[in-house]
Amino acid sequence: MLLITGNKNKVREFEEILDCKIDSQSLNIEEIQEVLVEKVSENKVRKAYEILKKPVLVEDTGLIFEELHGLPGALIKWFEEKLSYEEICNLIKENRNATSKICVSYFDGKDLKQFIGEVKGKIADFPKGENGFGWDKIFIPEGYDKTFAEMDSNQKNSLSMRKIALEKLKKELWK
Repeated sequence: MLLITGNKNKVREFEEILDCKIDSQSLNIEEIQEVLVEKVSENKVRKAYEILKKPVLVEDTGLIFEELHGLPGALIKWFEEKLSYEEICNLIKENRNATSKICVSYFDGKDLKQFIGEVKGKIADFPKGENGFGWDKIFIPEGYDKTFAEMDSNQKNSLSMRKIALEKLKKELWK
């Protein structure tokens, strides 16, 4: 399977969770501006297939803040480019509940399959931790008192939205 990504940490997580070697390639695919991770992921996987003409996997993640009525969602990437993690944490004034969400899309030129993983949690008061990547520093999964970035990879991978989505992928594609 070929995973389209620009991030070595994501490839490593895919390999650890799926327990197999993943071929990866970085493509410069322009993302549509959309809150829903499913739409962004579908657009990217179709564009990747058009370029490579072989089955591909693409993922997109989002961070959904209840207080902001679903924002930033898939637009979190753009929030991260313009704001520090402290500033993102400070956007939330009262309701810190959030959902981390991923959509892993598989496309073989004919069939599109999408696998969703979600983890409920909350936004930290301030960034904490050095592990992981991206907004792992500000998301605390439900039932825990530390961010994904404060967890080692085994603990994070055991409960992450990526694990949930990839388990669904394994059931569907590796029958």
